[in-house]
Amino acid sequence: MTTPVEAEETLGADVGAGDRPWQTIVWNDPVNLMSYVTYVLQKIFGYSREHATKLMLDVHHKGKATVSSGTKEKVEGDVAKLHAAGLWATMEQP
Repeated sequence: MTTPVEAEETLGADVGAGDRPWQTIVWNDPVNLMSYVTYVLQKIFGYSREHATKLMLDVHHKGKATVSSGTKEKVEGDVAKLHAAGLWATMEQP
């Protein structure tokens, strides 16, 4: 049995988790060229060439980059578009 204090803390943690935005993560892969990743980020998200290049370099050097965020439904759509373009992408709620 939990005490009322423990129950309130648990409830508060659940409410806060639902408010956090989801993130779209693009992962480095051995298949796609850096220029193609930049192109895809520009076409799907409308990013400038400079911003898309910065994200691509994060993917290349750090292994991943957060490329979008928002509601779960929006991010699911973004991940599906990236998969359709042949990129490795996942979603997470940090």
